Amino acid sequence: MNPSTLPRRRLGRTGYDVTALGLGGAHLGRTESGFDDELAVATVHRALELGINLIDTAPYYGDSQRRIGLALSQWYERGGRRDELYLSTKTGRLPDGQSYYSADETYRGVEDSLRLLDTDYLDMVLVHDPSDLTPVLETGGALEALVELRQQGVIRAIGAGLRPHVFHQRLMETGQLDVCLTFCDYNLLDQSAAAGVLEPAAEHDVGVLNGAAVMLGLLGGEDPRVVARRLGGFATDQRVTRAVELWQWARQSNVSLLAVNLQFCMRETRIGSTLVGAATPSEVEADVAAACQPLPEATWGELRDRFGIG
Repeated sequence: MNPSTLPRRRLGRTGYDVTALGLGGAHLGRTESGFDDELAVATVHRALELGINLIDTAPYYGDSQRRIGLALSQWYERGGRRDELYLSTKTGRLPDGQSYYSADETYRGVEDSLRLLDTDYLDMVLVHDPSDLTPVLETGGALEALVELRQQGVIRAIGAGLRPHVFHQRLMETGQLDVCLTFCDYNLLDQSAAAGVLEPAAEHDVGVLNGAAVMLGLLGGEDPRVVARRLGGFATDQRVTRAVELWQWARQSNVSLLAVNLQFCMRETRIGSTLVGAATPSEVEADVAAACQPLPEATWGELRDRFGIG
């Protein structure tokens, strides 16, 4: 497969020219028995070969930062350039599940990320999953540290990767937020981020990353009832029922549900990049192919008329 023709988008006031599909690092190299370094490296390389220029990771994603750093070191040896990539990572959560939002801990987390990702600057650092914004916003908190690191040029943009829309909005109101990552809320099953995140982000010129758009596989093209058995509590009856309706419609219409879902996300121009959590080179190939696959124009009218989506 040749390099894709993925469209690029301005990511809010960062000015970054990101591909509309980005690579999420949560599942890189995942196998049934754990994570595999070589498989993770090959997946990152395949994404870059296909034209993806945005990689998002976090400290606790199966040692994802280290594996991405290993992949990028090899990529640079092959002639790849750091200034052609956008690296996003997070602060606030540790591999053991503990959380931290003080300035001192944020400095240490960023230092670790720089070392593991084999880089001397980070394009984006996102405050990750606080249950309360107080330790983030208070004096001596994470936001204070990130502002200083941005002033120093160690990081280029400050972001938030979290679930509550009101948290996104509160951080936007500080005037310091450059990017937000919202997840599980802009896809064929859920479009609540449109009002809760995309609208205020456009007002503040904050770039938006769209995570978990395939809903952990419910919208990936496999029978959602089969996928649901692997997901536990995330696969609620409501989600599975709706996903099955969409899956059956896609089969009857002879279209790829994965393609429809990813392209639905990409049609929303207020989203800078939709992240796909590929584990293997073949998965990232399938995601890019789905994003670039021509679909009948009638698809979007059918989604609107039959499901009220769009």
